[in-house]
Amino acid sequence: MKPFNKQKGIRPELDRCGVHSSLFGRCTSGLPDRRTPSGPSLSSVRRGAAQKTKYVAAFILLLLATTAWRSVEPEITIYMIGDSTMADKPDAADINPERGWGQLFPLFFNEKVVVQNHAVNGRSTKSFIAEGRWDAVLEKLRSGDYVFIQFGHNDTKEADPSRYTNPYSGYRRNLEKFVRETRARGAFPVLLSSIVRRNFNEQGTLVDTHGAYPFVTRMVAMEMKVPFIDMQLKTEDFVNELGP
Repeated sequence: MKPFNKQKGIRPELDRCGVHSSLFGRCTSGLPDRRTPSGPSLSSVRRGAAQKTKYVAAFILLLLATTAWRSVEPEITIYMIGDSTMADKPDAADINPERGWGQLFPLFFNEKVVVQNHAVNGRSTKSFIAEGRWDAVLEKLRSGDYVFIQFGHNDTKEADPSRYTNPYSGYRRNLEKFVRETRARGAFPVLLSSIVRRNFNEQGTLVDTHGAYPFVTRMVAMEMKVPFIDMQLKTEDFVNELGP
């Protein structure tokens, strides 16, 4: 579509026909249908106006179609899988002020991003998969979505075979499974190390309780080229600032 020209555009031609109220009005002037020194014939004015009107109408239709497409464009969904440190807690702050950090995550996004928190108290990578919770996420996952993955707290439970995973074998394989199957859906995995427990000894030193699990998470992220957020480091600094 050519840009509107004040001297040669639609309006001056229609003005000569006595049309002022509507771009789509018909020429009602008594101008003769012949060329004069003042301009083109009435029939050519009509043809020119009609042609340019078609261009304008086509442009408006294209604009409306584009706007409509954008208005129904699907939002991005961030799926969160993990344990109690990430999970939503009952909204009863007067009884229990505890919150999983994933519960507050939606506050950092606008309406075009939806956060679905599938983290559940007490789950390890092993039990999360065994209970069908991972399959439930996969069924919903669309291209362009994200999956935030944080486990480790319950994978350490050696006394519970339904949850325990060896960090260098079972835990690692489960993380690789999450990453591989997320990418197969066209979505983006993000790996996170576990947040620290607020566990100080008598000397006031914060004691690590996660062993090799954060290291293995980082290793999988490096080998599979996955974004990695070191929640252990960030929360260790924070908890140390708070003190025992």
